[in-house]
Formats: sequence, structure tokens, C-alpha cells
Amino acid sequence: MRKYLYPILLVCFGLAVAALFFFRKPEPIPQLKERHGDLALGGEWLNTKNAISGLLAQLRAKPDDNKAKLLLAQAYMQEARVTGDHPYYDMAAMQLLNGILRTEPENFEALCCKASLCLTQHHFSEGLAVAEQAVTLNPHNAFVYGLLCDANVELGRYDEAVKMADKMNQVRPDLRSYSRVSYLREIYGDYPGSIEAMDMAVKAGYPGLEQTAWSRITLGHLYENTGDLNNAEKQYQMALIERPYYAYALAGMGRVEKARKNYPAAIEYMRKARATVKDYAFADELTDLYRLNNEPAKATQMAKEAISMLADDAKEADANEEMGHYADRELAYAYLKTNELDKALEHAKIEYERRPDNIDVCETLAWVHYKRGEYPQAQKLIDTALRTKSRNPTLLCRAGLIASKNGQAEKGQALIRQALDTNPYLSFDLADEGKKLLAAN
Repeated sequence: MRKYLYPILLVCFGLAVAALFFFRKPEPIPQLKERHGDLALGGEWLNTKNAISGLLAQLRAKPDDNKAKLLLAQAYMQEARVTGDHPYYDMAAMQLLNGILRTEPENFEALCCKASLCLTQHHFSEGLAVAEQAVTLNPHNAFVYGLLCDANVELGRYDEAVKMADKMNQVRPDLRSYSRVSYLREIYGDYPGSIEAMDMAVKAGYPGLEQTAWSRITLGHLYENTGDLNNAEKQYQMALIERPYYAYALAGMGRVEKARKNYPAAIEYMRKARATVKDYAFADELTDLYRLNNEPAKATQMAKEAISMLADDAKEADANEEMGHYADRELAYAYLKTNELDKALEHAKIEYERRPDNIDVCETLAWVHYKRGEYPQAQKLIDTALRTKSRNPTLLCRAGLIASKNGQAEKGQALIRQALDTNPYLSFDLADEGKKLLAAN
């Protein structure tokens, strides 16, 4: 009897596997959410709904259609950018991409999209690993070099990022590659070159597309950082003509009005931006504006809302190694605004442990130490933050204040003057502290 047992078991196992295959329920397909308010206006939303409805219908008819899954994942990634609803759409896109990669582990486009999502969620090491896997499959694609550039920038490997940006431009010079060149030039202290490259990016884009509008907003912000409010305003206004109700253009107009000390108008712009897109940065900027407009209760409310949004992201990231937005650097700054210095230090250190070579992260931890009166620790970190010779005025002013507290008065004053010369409209609390130090010497 035993000699028949093994074949019978094999047959039973085969039948069980077949039953699982034929009767398994397909994984639920994430659905499109309705837009509301200004984002629901215009033809773009109708086109988006029609395209995504078609893809959803294809997947209902054929749940294993990986091409349709990929297109839907890309559509959801774009919807996250437009609406700011990254928690929902990024997770939905990742679910679709992981489904593709289970059956096609070497699907180049799916790997690129997954790497991009990891970077969006601030999982930079994971994003780099996936992009490196993708580039071995197709070393002649510009987009993958852009991903490698971004990941290396965020991890503080700037020389490698430059190499990846050069390769990207050799393969395909366009909006995306010019944008990377601009950002790297800014990191290395070349504001004129950065503005030139971002202007090229805007001109290479199609008017009205979100990617073009984002490049135009970035160009406007470069003008802001160099104190050229008129050109910054022109870029934001042009973005609003080409893409009405664009939240980041509204926020840009708010910052311009803030620099001009027209706080009620700045608040109105920022409130409109916040009503359109879910982005903690708008609540953070409203915190400053309400304080400047002598509305402390509203400022406190906005500060708490910003922290709440960021804390939710952090909890999700802690619970999910692959997804969830790491927000510790942003939380560090948010806690500084509520004078919760221990929490600010806790989150700044967490971010520093992830990427100790990134100049922005070093600046954040340095500034937290400065606010805590821990000046020697701040000096070591700010020296690292200055290693690319960045001319970012906020960085320079902070570096000047830190140097002054460490007995380097001449160096500190020179850095503060350079910051104020670069941008006379520097954040007022920081600028006032710098000006008081200069006046006292």
C-alpha cells in the first residue's frame, strides 16, 4: 500500500496548487478618488478620469494585465503629485508595481517607478538599490540616471550625483535632465548657472503640464533665494496662467507677499494653496505668517497641524519598511517652532543616522544644536554642511550665527553679510538675529 502513497500525495498536492491558482481571488485594484474644489475644474480632470476608468476596466477583465497595471501605477503617481494625496496614491501605485514585479522581476519600467516611489517617500537607500538594479537591465535610459542622481544627492554623494546627471544629459537632454543640472549647480554654489539650467528646463517643457509648472515654480524659488522678487513673481504668475489654481504657484505668491511684508495677502494665498493640496509645508508657512501678522493663536494651531501631519507620516514609515514618508527632518524644524527642543533633537538625530553625508541634514542637526545652546556640536555639523560651497542664504546666515557663538566673530559676520547680500528678504527671524549680531560688533 505504501508504494502508492507517494504518487497519491503528489496528485493531491498538484490538485491543491491548481485549486489555489484557479480559485484564488485577484488582489483588489486600488480605485481612483474623486477630486474636490478647484482641482476638479477643467478638462485635465476629465481626461484623467477617462484614462484611469479605461485602465480599471481592462484590469477587471484581465487582472494579470501587467501593462495596464504599470500605466495605472504611473497615473496614480502623477495623481499624487497633483492632489498631494501621497499616502493613498503612493501606496496604491506600490501595490500595483509589486504585483508586476512578482511575475516579472526584471520589468525595467516597473523597477524605475518603484525606485521613484521610494525616493518620493524618502526611502533613499532603498530607492538607490532599486535604481541600480534597473540600470543593469537598461543602461541607455535617461530616466534611470535621473533616479540615480536624485538618490545620490539625498545620500550626500554629490560627486556621484554629478556623474549620473552628466550621463542623463548625454542620453536625453530635456526638462528632467536640465532640472538635475540646475539643482546640482545650486548645491555647489552656482546660482546664475542654476537659474540658467532651470530656465532651459521650463522652455523644454510643454506649457500647462504639471512637470513644467513644477520646474517654473523651482525657477521662481531660485529667484526668491537670490532676492529677485520681481522675476520670482513673474514665474508664479505665469504658472497660474498656464495651470490655474496650482497650489505651489499660489504658495510662491504668498512668499513674495511675505517678503514685501504684506501679510494678509500672503496668508490668503497660502490658505488657498492649503485648501487645494494636502501638503504640510503650507501649514508650516502659515505658522510663520500668522506670527508675523500678530495672530499667535492661529500660529499655534497651524504649528500643531503641521506636526500632526508629519507625525502620521512618520508612524506609517515606522510600521512599513517599504512605504510611508520618512519625515524626521521636517519634524525637527516643526518642533523648533513649538519650542519642543528635545523632540526636535530626537528627530534630527534619526534623520542624521539615515544620511549623515547630506548637507541639508547636517544643517538641520546643527541648527537644532544651536537652538539648544550646544554650539561646539553645531559647529562641526555646519562645517560639513558648507563643504560644497553652497551659497544658500539661510545656510550661510545660520553658519554665521554658529561661528559667532564659537568665538569666530570675523568669520561669522562675513557669512551673515554674504547671506543678506544674496537675499535681502531672508526669513525675518533669522535675518533679524543676524542683523542684531552685526550691529553689536
